[in-house]
Amino acid sequence: MSNQDAAFGLRPLRTSTSSQRQNRYRIASGYATSIFQGDLVIVATNGTITRAPAGATNLILGVFNGCSYVNASGEITYSNYWPANATGTDIFANVIDDPSATFEIQADAAMPVTDLFGNFDIVDATAGSTVSGNSRTELDVTTGATTSGLPLKAIDISQDPENSDTATANTNVIVKINNHLFSAGTAGLA
Repeated sequence: MSNQDAAFGLRPLRTSTSSQRQNRYRIASGYATSIFQGDLVIVATNGTITRAPAGATNLILGVFNGCSYVNASGEITYSNYWPANATGTDIFANVIDDPSATFEIQADAAMPVTDLFGNFDIVDATAGSTVSGNSRTELDVTTGATTSGLPLKAIDISQDPENSDTATANTNVIVKINNHLFSAGTAGLA
């Protein structure tokens, strides 16, 4: 049976600790790129977070899970995504930053079992949804390698019966962040 083509970014599944760890981080006012729920984020040198694009070699902080900010009218705004070029004060993102967390992501092609435990990049097929706030980032199957700098490590195929076919495109894959900022032995930014 064919898999459903419905990318959703990275969706949290489980962690080896008792609960998913989510912390708040700053987004710069006027940051010009939208960040959607389920997008990977990295730390910028100015102490704020930015969206991790495909091909980034930066250490990954975690997965964006919404934000809040005080807009120009003085109202608190809560959103599943950061709208590009938005301005305001007290801008905070919620990021699932637990290095032991696992996520589910849709692959952009068929994902064979023989590629499990390989490292992969992401593909930004299209922008996320401004209606739901969800990312449309997918795992880029063609980038599978042993390269340590790639952001995701595939550890299993999803048990979702509608997206677990490894012979057709859009297999859902269980992953961990491979090059996590909070993993042991990573360099600091300062």
